[in-house]
Amino acid sequence: MIKEKKIAVLGLGYVGLPLAVGLCSSYKIIGFDISLDRVSQLLKGIDKTLEVKETKLRRCLKTKLSITNNFRDLENCNIFIATVPTPITKKCTPDFKPLKDVCKTISRLLKKNDIVIFESTVYPGATEEICAPILEENVKNLKSGKDFFLGYSPERVNPGDRVHSIDKIDKVISGQNKKVEKVLFEIYSKLTKGKIFLAKNIKVAEASKVIENSQRDINIAFINEVAKICNKLQISIYDVLDASSTKWNFLKFQPGLVGGHCIGVDPYYLAHKSSKLKIDPIVILSGRKTNDEMPAFIAKRIDEKLKRKSKILFLGLTFKEDVPDLRNSKSLEIISFLQKKFHIIKHHDPYGKTNDLQLENLTKIKNNSFDALILAVPHKYYLKRMVFIKSLLKPNGIFFDIKGKVDVKRDENITYWTL
Repeated sequence: MIKEKKIAVLGLGYVGLPLAVGLCSSYKIIGFDISLDRVSQLLKGIDKTLEVKETKLRRCLKTKLSITNNFRDLENCNIFIATVPTPITKKCTPDFKPLKDVCKTISRLLKKNDIVIFESTVYPGATEEICAPILEENVKNLKSGKDFFLGYSPERVNPGDRVHSIDKIDKVISGQNKKVEKVLFEIYSKLTKGKIFLAKNIKVAEASKVIENSQRDINIAFINEVAKICNKLQISIYDVLDASSTKWNFLKFQPGLVGGHCIGVDPYYLAHKSSKLKIDPIVILSGRKTNDEMPAFIAKRIDEKLKRKSKILFLGLTFKEDVPDLRNSKSLEIISFLQKKFHIIKHHDPYGKTNDLQLENLTKIKNNSFDALILAVPHKYYLKRMVFIKSLLKPNGIFFDIKGKVDVKRDENITYWTL
C-alpha cells in the first residue's frame, strides 16, 4: 500500500509532541501545529508541557524532525496522525471543532492510498461518522475506505508520568482493512517497547479508550463519596483505605479533585453517545456529578475551619501534580469560593502560570505570615520543601492537605485537615 512512510503529526501538544519525537528515531517526521507561538518555542527546543526534555527535542530537530505551522509543508506526506484535543462545551457536550478543523486541513492534502490515523479521544463511531465525511469534502472522487483509509490508535499519555511513558506502554491499534492495520502495526511497533493490541475494528478501539477514563472517573467518584461519609464520621478516608487495601482484590483509588482534559471530560463523550442510543447513562453522569461537586465540598470544609478574612497561601494551581497544565483545574474553583467568603488568598505554583492570578515568590515570604496553608496540588517541588513551607504558618495555623501527602504526626503546633 505505502512503500515509503512519510509521516505528519498534526497537533503538537502533550500527546502529539512525544509521539513525533518518539517516531523520529525511525522515520522522518513533520510536526504541525496551528499555534505559531508553540511552533516557535519548539524550534528553540522548549517544550512548555514538560513532556519532552530539551536535549532530546533538540537532537530530533537536528536529525529527522521538522516542525511547521504551514500545512503546505505536509503535501508530500502519505500518513497523517491527528492528535488534537477533544474538549466539551459549556453544556458538557462533545466539542468536535478542533477535530473537524484538523480534518479540513488534512482533506486539502489527501491523495490516493493515503492513511489518516486519529489518536484523539472520541465516542464510538465518531472517526467514521464525523471525520470521514469532512475528509471527503475537499478531495475529488476520493472515498474513505476505498481511495484513502482511516486508522485509530487511542492516546494513552499520562501527563507528568515518567514511568508509563509513550515508549513503554501497550498500544491499541485499528484500521479499515488488514493493509491499514499492518501499516499501523509497523509504525507503532517502532514507537513503543510495549505490546501492540489489534482491536476488532475502529469503533471497538474508540470505545476502549473512552471507557478507560470513564471507569477511572467512576472509581474516584465512589472514593470521593466515601470521603464525604468519613468526614461526617470524623475519621480519615486514608486510614480507611489503608485498612481496606489489606484485602487482595481491593482497588485503592485516591479521593481528590478530578480536573484536566481527560478524566473530567471523556465520560461526557460516552454519556452523549449513550443518550443518542436511548440508554440513560446514570452511572457515568452520577460519577461526573460527584466529582464536579468535590471542589465546593472541600472549599466549604476549609471555610468552616477559618476565621473571617483569614490570610491563606494556596499552593498548586494546575489540574494535577508535576505538570504545567491549568485546563479545567479544580483548584481555581476552590480559590473562587474562598474569595467570595472574603478570605485573603496568595497563590503559588512552580509550573502553572495564569494572567488571572498574581503568583507569589515563596523565598520572599516571611515566616509566620499566614493563618492557613492549602496544599491543593502536591507537586514534588512542595514536598521537598515542606519544612520551609510549614514555617510560613502562624502559630496555631491550619494546614489543609487536600490529598493527604504530608506526615501529620511531627508538628504538634499545627492543626491539620485532610479528606
